[in-house]
Amino acid sequence: MASSSAQPLSDIVNEGRRVLGAAREACLTVRLLGGVAVNVRSRGLPPALTREYKDLDFATAKKSSGDLQKLLRELGYEPHVTFNAMNGKERLLFYDNPNGRQMDVFVSSFRMCHEIPLEKRLPIDDDTVPLAELLLTKLQIIELNEKDVRDTVALLLEHDVTEDDAGVSAPRVAALCADDWGLCRTISHSLATLRDRLDAYDVDREAVSNRVSAILERIEAAPKSRGWRMRAKIGERKRWYELPEEV
Repeated sequence: MASSSAQPLSDIVNEGRRVLGAAREACLTVRLLGGVAVNVRSRGLPPALTREYKDLDFATAKKSSGDLQKLLRELGYEPHVTFNAMNGKERLLFYDNPNGRQMDVFVSSFRMCHEIPLEKRLPIDDDTVPLAELLLTKLQIIELNEKDVRDTVALLLEHDVTEDDAGVSAPRVAALCADDWGLCRTISHSLATLRDRLDAYDVDREAVSNRVSAILERIEAAPKSRGWRMRAKIGERKRWYELPEEV
């Protein structure tokens, strides 16, 4: 039985930390995704990048999924029974009814417009998915919205592009893009869009722009897989992304 209160907290960032703590106590592999994860990894967001967070997003390992579902019920969450029965191997939905919030749990991989594998990378950081994957989950959206732009600017403002997982791992981003033409197309376009929209934010725009350029250069330089090259010949004549179902 979880030792935490069975009532979700009204402060969503504190609630994210509460769920992480309970999962850690239960020896489950669970990490934050989404805007709350960006906040947790921040040293203090500037006013230009603060926003309201409406939902919680987590990733979990396959072996932790079953026990996590039980834990979340103990923590005061109501499962979407039908959705979880049909999609539980990939994604789970829970509701925090007192606070009017939804929780998404991605199992093993993040799957929306594109798939970002996570399973083997979850142990790298204690609280969130690695910064490279956190960035990719934000950039894999076909049309960036305001909240995703803010979160992505925040990530690249505070975290350098690095050769390891101390920052945003350029080798990891480049490797995933070099293996999947569709992902590469979307990520490259989203980064270019992000750079074009930087003037709207009162932050160190040069630092963010330089990090965008560093990632784009690594993506461009990475040797591409045979599958990537074959798919590139088809290009945009065939849709290269999924249209995720809104729940």
